[in-house]
Amino acid sequence: MELIKTYIDYVSKIMEAIGVLTIFIGSSVALIKYLIFFQKSKDYNYVNLRQSVGKSILLGLEILIAADIMATVVTDPTLLSVSILGLIVIIRTFLSLSLQVELEGKFPWQNSKKKDQ
Repeated sequence: MELIKTYIDYVSKIMEAIGVLTIFIGSSVALIKYLIFFQKSKDYNYVNLRQSVGKSILLGLEILIAADIMATVVTDPTLLSVSILGLIVIIRTFLSLSLQVELEGKFPWQNSKKKDQ
């Protein structure tokens, strides 16, 4: 059983690294695309850059939440560790929701605006 906990701990650390790399690489690629296309044409503007960076942050936050859940499951679940996990998940979920509203202009549960309205 201790061996399984060790492996899950390694997996959660790898997931954390993947989450951070997702944010870093996604933001870097978006910035590079912005710099390249900004010189050639005005099609890729600041709004596109902002949306691309926001999407990479959203994806990275989701991966980091999964890593936190795995890390908490591995440890002996105490009231303190579960409370800390709950607080982290609430904060990251609030950040994700705020970013999604900022990017799409609507809450995820709202229907898309119909063209005929």
